[in-house]
Amino acid sequence: MSAASGPSLARSLSAVGVDLVDPELEAWVRSGLAAIEQQLHQAVTSADPFVADAASHLVAAGGKRFRPLLVLLAAQLGPEPDAPQVADAALVVELTHLATLYHDDVMDEAPVRRGAPSANSRWTNTVAILTGDYLFARASDIVAGLGPEAVRIQAHTFSRLVHGQIRETTGPRPGDDPIDHYMYVVAEKTASLIATSARFGGMFAGADAATVEALAEYGEIIGTAFQLSDDILDIASETDESGKTPGTDLREGVLTLPVLYAMAAEDDTGRRLRQIIDGPVSDDAMVAEALELLRSSEGMRRARKTLQQYADSARALMPSLPDRPAKAALESLCVFVVERTG
Repeated sequence: MSAASGPSLARSLSAVGVDLVDPELEAWVRSGLAAIEQQLHQAVTSADPFVADAASHLVAAGGKRFRPLLVLLAAQLGPEPDAPQVADAALVVELTHLATLYHDDVMDEAPVRRGAPSANSRWTNTVAILTGDYLFARASDIVAGLGPEAVRIQAHTFSRLVHGQIRETTGPRPGDDPIDHYMYVVAEKTASLIATSARFGGMFAGADAATVEALAEYGEIIGTAFQLSDDILDIASETDESGKTPGTDLREGVLTLPVLYAMAAEDDTGRRLRQIIDGPVSDDAMVAEALELLRSSEGMRRARKTLQQYADSARALMPSLPDRPAKAALESLCVFVVERTG
């Protein structure tokens, strides 16, 4: 591992919240992530310098690398965690994730991603979309080498990602419950790829079918839980604590679970929030008022309870997994996902 990668990986593991209490597991994970990081930079190269520059833009900006980490931890629950297909699978899920970020930033008109100008603001929407397509193509090229079952799983995951993005863009249909709609979008857009990460790790390390299915279910649930905890943090955290400006989702017009719960209440808070959110929430005073109402609302309490239920459901799968240090690491995420919201 290079000197530069050490601190970066330490920050990544800390941000994700995984507790690697076993020294051998920690050394193996750090080495694996460092190797995947190097492969990631190689995977986005191109004979065209402009394409290479655009494709490496978000890779260079860094990130938690949560999905490759989950691939590696899941692989530890199989008999062949060092199988070369494991690293390839980790590369596939991270390239897929990065591709979705390029497309998301176009959809959201986001000016910044990971502390750097987004690709769409640095270049154009067209460049950002085509770069995302290029990364999807690179992921497809690698997954083709993992066999037809991997290709089928990747295609199904990609279908779910697209369904989630479309449903988020179009919003709830007439008669749809907004909360059910939101949870569907979270499952499709976020949890689906995290579930595939856990599935791939166990699958390519040779884990038995029952373990692979339990890992996939765990990934689906913990992926949803992480999104819900992000929803809560966007309201509950202070800027100097989280590094993210509170109310970002409100400003972007994204109605997350705490907001939907609070707006559904027939009380003064619910009525006032419906008035505020009826139009664009761009005024700082309106955002501040909405945040104050939300932080003490029944909606926030319900959202925390829902998060706890998902964390408990993920933790309930632990007896289905082999008793190895990686299982304890996966269980630590079930605790962290709740504790990080304060």
